[in-house]
Amino acid sequence: MKEKGTPATVSRPELLREGSDALFRQTLNDFFAFSRSLESSRAKFAEAVGLSSTQYMILIAVARNSKAGGLGVNKIAAMLHLSGSFVTNEINKLVSAGLVKKTSDAVDRRRVQLRVTANGERKVALLATFQRPVNDVLFESLTAKQLDQLSEILLCLVKNGERGVRLAASIPEWFNAGAQVRVRA
Repeated sequence: MKEKGTPATVSRPELLREGSDALFRQTLNDFFAFSRSLESSRAKFAEAVGLSSTQYMILIAVARNSKAGGLGVNKIAAMLHLSGSFVTNEINKLVSAGLVKKTSDAVDRRRVQLRVTANGERKVALLATFQRPVNDVLFESLTAKQLDQLSEILLCLVKNGERGVRLAASIPEWFNAGAQVRVRA
């Protein structure tokens, strides 16, 4: 049943229940709350080893791929859904800190491969001792099947995310073009 006086914020039937977006809105509220928990945990992990949250994510991504020959900057950026130039700047900080090393690609000398250093490996091992119990608690209510489903759902949502952000960026133009609503102070 539709809430009185509250316009729906979605129009797709799959997202509505009896014309109401209440379940959708509550799902978003829950998603944002859990996202804050993840962000806060990630910040604490990073702080524990003297890194920013982004540097922490990059270090982990490089470490997980070092044994397989390493990855280039663009692959790391794509994996983390960040811009290549931003990742390059953060990698340079990790290189300066002695946590990551760059080596020339064997096939294409213009490209670099990233690997963790021995010091980086020690930090990653130390991090794992903090991450395990925190991640176990954060995700303790999920079954293996639910984790698989969540992984699929998030992959779909990430693919939609960039389009949604571009559409949201057009709202000020649209809003200012004639659909203005007066807000009373």
